[in-house]
Amino acid sequence: MSQDERGADFWHGHRVFITGCTGFLGSWLTAALLERGASVVGLVREREPQSELVRSGLIHRIEQVAGELIDYALLQRTLVDCAIDTVFHLAGQTIVGVANREPVATFETNIRGTWLLLEAARLTPSVRGVVVASSEKAYGEQPNLPYREEYPLLGRHPYEVSKSCADLIARSFAHTYGQAVAVTRCSNLYGGGDLNWNRLIPGTIRSLLRGERPVIRSDGSFRRDYLYVADAVRGYLMLAERLTEPGVRGQPFNLGSGCPVSALDVVQTIVALSGHPEWEPIILNEVVHEIQDEYLSPDKAAEAIGWRPQYTLEAGLAEAMSWYRAYLRP
Repeated sequence: MSQDERGADFWHGHRVFITGCTGFLGSWLTAALLERGASVVGLVREREPQSELVRSGLIHRIEQVAGELIDYALLQRTLVDCAIDTVFHLAGQTIVGVANREPVATFETNIRGTWLLLEAARLTPSVRGVVVASSEKAYGEQPNLPYREEYPLLGRHPYEVSKSCADLIARSFAHTYGQAVAVTRCSNLYGGGDLNWNRLIPGTIRSLLRGERPVIRSDGSFRRDYLYVADAVRGYLMLAERLTEPGVRGQPFNLGSGCPVSALDVVQTIVALSGHPEWEPIILNEVVHEIQDEYLSPDKAAEAIGWRPQYTLEAGLAEAMSWYRAYLRP
């Protein structure tokens, strides 16, 4: 039986609560759960017309709960009234630049929001487990590459610190109270539906589809680990299916390709896929407070749950470009 077949059998009839369901990853995860027969309840802070969950119409197939992540009473009431059994915690402030400008709001959402949700889940008998989205940024800058789960979390700037804290808090609930909690540390996600044009991949694709030269804010040498969003969704589902197992409960898992690629190489790959190899990028070299190189080892996820990425960078970028071409079509 394939993983998809096992997943379909597992999720049919399960009641799932997703924070951040209208976000980029949340939209993809919600679609995958609906396809597998789950009943999804989504926390919606505000209506986002350009969210893929909204644009696709799938938002009408879930039960929407309007409110804030830091509203503890709402979280507790939702988990109890909806008899939720699995929680995916994806909501948060995800933009590094915004975190630097607004650290207090970022800490409120990313840290306080996490402990409030975990406490509500801890006190709800129907909840079998929680998957909490951390980030590769939780590691901060490490002396050895690739990043491995046993490394200490060394976040220094506001966004990194918020993810380091949320990561530790999530695991503390597992180790102290026996909750079935697992933490994901994803590398840089990309794919259709990401409309943050300041990010390298969507910004580059949009520029090329508009007939403009792409822009690289750094000097082009920064190396990152890029993961196609469909592979990330598979990882989330596979972890959630095994939350109560000893090798998963209370553990962090890297979800990444393990293959670092420079910003310049990513842009050149997208340029080649665009069919306009003559369009050289504009290199601004204006980035500050960013780590030079960071990428993740996926070995632990491979050993514990059998997960590895299925998409190459080229294959993922080709699918993403097709999505953006349709989205941006006049």
